[in-house]
Parts: sequence; structure tokens; C-alpha cells
Amino acid sequence: VQLQASGGGLVQAGGSLRLSCAASGSIFSISAMGWYRQAPGKKRESVARITSGGVTNYLDSVKGRFTISRPNARNAVLLQMNDLNPEDTAVYYCNVDGVLVTTMTAFHSWGQGTLVTVSS
Repeated sequence: VQLQASGGGLVQAGGSLRLSCAASGSIFSISAMGWYRQAPGKKRESVARITSGGVTNYLDSVKGRFTISRPNARNAVLLQMNDLNPEDTAVYYCNVDGVLVTTMTAFHSWGQGTLVTVSS
């Protein structure tokens, strides 16, 4: 399973960015997709997650500013980030949990990361 993330970049505080991630490969089903981030010198943390049933959860510090969604494309996830602040600066990674069609076993895959930099 491969994940291709895009949408990172440099933005001023208060600005917006949208991250997208598309999964490809031998996927039978996806149970959840999410976004994590890792700032320099800090641990990776979960930012937002959405299940196949549409249930979402967010890191407290991004609630009300970030929105995760699954577009019509079956194996994709978006993260709309509004009102960004310098503390949001990090490398953002998408990940997916699902089942492989080839073996009908569970998988957990990570994308390559996309850098988000918010200037003050």
C-alpha cells in the first residue's frame, strides 16, 4: 500500500492550507485514515482521524480549526487547516488502517510526510 501526501507549504499565521492523501495498492477496505504531525524535537502526535463510518476525532489544540474528511474518492483523505499558527509547524504524515485484498489481513501504512511551516 502506498500513500501519497501533498499540500504542505509555507503560510503566514492565520492562513489556511489543505493537505490531501491518496492511498493505492491492494486495498480491500479501509477502516480509518488519519493525519499525524511531528515538530522538531517533539514526538509524533495524532492530529485528526476519521473512520469508515465518518466518526472523527481531533487533537484538542486543532479543534475548531482543522477539518478531516473523506472525499468521494474511496481511498483519500483531506485535512483542511484554517487559522494556522506557528505551533502548527511540523511534518504532517497521513496514515491508513485497512485490510489487504491479497491476504485479507490488516495493514497500517504511513505516507512520506509533507512539511507545513507557519510564519509569525
